[in-house]
Amino acid sequence: MERGLGITTRRGLMLSSWSLGAALLTACARGESGEPWAASELMKPAELARILRAGKALPHIYCVAFPVLYRQRHIAHSVFAGPTAKPEGIQALRAAVSGLAKSVPVVIYCGCCPMNHCPNIRPAYRTLRELGFKNVRVLDIPTNLHQDWVAKDYPAD
Repeated sequence: MERGLGITTRRGLMLSSWSLGAALLTACARGESGEPWAASELMKPAELARILRAGKALPHIYCVAFPVLYRQRHIAHSVFAGPTAKPEGIQALRAAVSGLAKSVPVVIYCGCCPMNHCPNIRPAYRTLRELGFKNVRVLDIPTNLHQDWVAKDYPAD
């Protein structure tokens, strides 16, 4: 067995600290953080608010939250597509985007709870990618829609 810095995998392969570090850097560069989207596919709320206020070349914005949340308050110009944690919500999202070209910019958001616990955003993202959409962005709502959007006086209806 080779001596030096490294770890032995379950299959008995030795990985040097350099190759392990390179593998981790590669994974991070590709956005493999455990989320289905790359880091470059996250959109900060301030960025979307700026786009909405400019009023030019708006992306297609879909809310995948629960209906009661959408009725209370939602991002301006967004379309309700249903909670995608359930098959009916997935079907509603599919129907909502059915007439769009696969290359158009699409932004999805939920905001029901902290994003790392959200039951809707990951199924929505996966569905859009499976449908062939190439320009999907996930609105980064770390806490909830009220705190991360409405309380900041970003455009809402």
